[in-house]
Amino acid sequence: MKNILITGCNRGIGLEFVKQLSLTGVNLIATYRDRNSSQELFAIADECSNIELLQLDVSSENSMVLFQSSLMERPIDVFINNAGIMGSGSKNFGSIAVQNWIEVLNVNTVAPLILTQKLYKNLLNGNDKKLIYVSSKMGSIEDNNGGSSYVYRSSKTALNQVVKTLSVDLSPKGFTIIAVHPGWVQTDMGGPNALIDTKTSVSGLIGVIQNLKGSDNGKFFNYDGQLISW
Repeated sequence: MKNILITGCNRGIGLEFVKQLSLTGVNLIATYRDRNSSQELFAIADECSNIELLQLDVSSENSMVLFQSSLMERPIDVFINNAGIMGSGSKNFGSIAVQNWIEVLNVNTVAPLILTQKLYKNLLNGNDKKLIYVSSKMGSIEDNNGGSSYVYRSSKTALNQVVKTLSVDLSPKGFTIIAVHPGWVQTDMGGPNALIDTKTSVSGLIGVIQNLKGSDNGKFFNYDGQLISW
């Protein structure tokens, strides 16, 4: 059975990944930051023997170290880096706060790479060697016609560069590494006016992941399989 690791599973897209993938006969390692805000995730895990829940706060390097230690040398076939934040405070020019920007960059850009480094042996032991990083079309420079959202946009643009660089560096080891845009999704982050629900987004993303081939390494995909310009 494949071992699939998904971060940020207490709500939204991460939770929906757990719901859908738990039905596909794989072993799921799903992370959560705080149990009090993860009741639905725990309820699902109680009903499914193929779900293992592990605590992980990606904003804390110490938490990452403890998390990796709990995995020991277990192979990970597919890694879905879903954890991310929008950030609080103003999104507009003239009122961007330094600390808010640093917090978002740490979670959305720095943490994915640091976690990948710490999990490298587990990932190397996997058979599929697929690394999936949930980004956003808001990180596309070519697609930016709306302005604003400096903090979130820049964190995802930087993540895209991390993903592209990883795809070059780890390609000789047989990895296929991509960034994905889940769409504008009806979640706490996306808001109620978003265009699609989590089921549509995640079912599309799962299709993208299942159909990945070596030649897709280093690309940026929409949830429906279409390529997005960097």
